[in-house]
Amino acid sequence: MKSILSKITAAAVATVMTVGTVGLAVSDAEAKKVRWKMHSAFGKNVAVIGPVGYRIADMIREMSGGDFDIKVFEPGALAGGYAYYDPVSQGAFEAGYGTPGANQGKNSAFAFASTWPFGPGALEFNSWLINGGGVDLIADLYARDNIKFFYCGMIPPETSGWFREPIESLDQLRGLKMRFFGMGAKVMQKFGVATQQLAGGDIYPALELGTIDATEFSMPAIDRTLGFYQIAKYNYFPGWHQQSTTNEILVNMDKWNELSDQNKAIFEAACKANIPYQLADGESMQAAAMLANEKDGVQNLTWPDEVLDELRAKWTEVLADERAANSDVEALWQSFSAFHEEYVTWSERGYLK
Repeated sequence: MKSILSKITAAAVATVMTVGTVGLAVSDAEAKKVRWKMHSAFGKNVAVIGPVGYRIADMIREMSGGDFDIKVFEPGALAGGYAYYDPVSQGAFEAGYGTPGANQGKNSAFAFASTWPFGPGALEFNSWLINGGGVDLIADLYARDNIKFFYCGMIPPETSGWFREPIESLDQLRGLKMRFFGMGAKVMQKFGVATQQLAGGDIYPALELGTIDATEFSMPAIDRTLGFYQIAKYNYFPGWHQQSTTNEILVNMDKWNELSDQNKAIFEAACKANIPYQLADGESMQAAAMLANEKDGVQNLTWPDEVLDELRAKWTEVLADERAANSDVEALWQSFSAFHEEYVTWSERGYLK
């Protein structure tokens, strides 16, 4: 009997030790997994820009074999659409996807990191960011607030406004309440427009309720997703204020520094992979959206040259003021201007006019 009890006891001890060892192994493996939260400034259903956060998170999950898992949250779940700068800086959540211009209230230079009136097309902008020092300058601005910056996307030109009535003269703009983005808003203010920078999901209700009289947001496919065509039937082109626009992911610097070198490489690779993917989406979806808008009674209209000349003249004034007022803007502008001066040697000869 003692012999049988001894054997049972020994077997039980061995089982406990085995289970304990397995449990420790599972716990160790689980401890090595990275779980992040990422705010998205744009809803998933918004064309071109909405799926980006999810796409990047999926790529990171797949490349890491599930060891680096980022859960993406819709606007409003963790923060308001454009209100992700401070929470990322403070570590309330690890990452936020949006566009640098959303943060221009912190520093007007962030507007230039996103886009500016009569600025470069996507190819030139992308080239300056990656090979002309743009990304490094922008990253230094964010680093002041404990934020790691990643250039993760680019979209082509936008439309420059949805109006309830046709605009025959820029004098008609005076007194309008209009949602407008970035430095373009300061140009519109020169014409007497009262501008607001609303996040995408807040625009339609404001337009519907009459809180704003007109709006711009993005490209036809994106704007159609948001339903502007149902209220404003006059859509103007070209997007003089946004010939190309960047998207970003901001990461809390402390959380970034905790990542392994492998996970850092995976994150950066996923960001870079999205840039051409998103640009292709942006270029391929617009014609169908414009035609669909026309079927719904929208008139796609083009600003005459004299109107664009007036807008450009006011932009020259705004730019001079911004460069004088903010040394960060001046640094970005000097960097881009030096790149552009050399780039035109190629672009003016390499491309058909």
